Amino acid sequence: MSEVEFVLSDVPSSEIDRLESFYVPLADCVRELVDATIRTTVDEDEARAVHAEVTTLVRRLRAAQIDGPAGVHVNEQGRSWSWGNAVIGRRNAAAPPLTIVHDPDGLAHCDVVLGAAAEGPPGHVHGGVTALMLDHLMGETASAFRRLTMTGTLTMRYRRATPLGGLRLEERIDREEGRKVYVVATVADADGVTVEAEGVFIVPSWSV
Repeated sequence: MSEVEFVLSDVPSSEIDRLESFYVPLADCVRELVDATIRTTVDEDEARAVHAEVTTLVRRLRAAQIDGPAGVHVNEQGRSWSWGNAVIGRRNAAAPPLTIVHDPDGLAHCDVVLGAAAEGPPGHVHGGVTALMLDHLMGETASAFRRLTMTGTLTMRYRRATPLGGLRLEERIDREEGRKVYVVATVADADGVTVEAEGVFIVPSWSV
């Protein structure tokens, strides 16, 4: 297993806040564009006209960009950001809009509303989307913000189909054995749990 690079940045937190003040709303708007593209019933001429406008906008944004991955950055103030992350990337319009809350008792949770872009079976969330979200949230919980952990195994039990709409995810550390951290988690809608998960997260030997 190779080492994960965290880029030490000299960008102050105040500048990160400023950048996010206009880049995050842009990503939110693009997320809305994705949903609108799935749902729209406009005629061919309008669809082609929008396509041309979006192509122009993409060209404008590509006029100045970084190369390669967005990466994970941290500054001397302890502020970290991973704008391209597939689950919590604040500038990633493909990421579900998750805000994770870590309670003092060790329980982590978040509420999220998933729409058409997360659909698998008609009217329901794709099983891979719930796995994606749980993998990240469970890994973050396992890290406890004091160590690096990486997914060893992730076991999912799909108790019933997860409907699109409002969901709550909860996770907590079950136990620890050496460099292994065991985490349990659930996905639930208003009617109860739809997915149960158990994960083993490993603290890499090179990070100890």
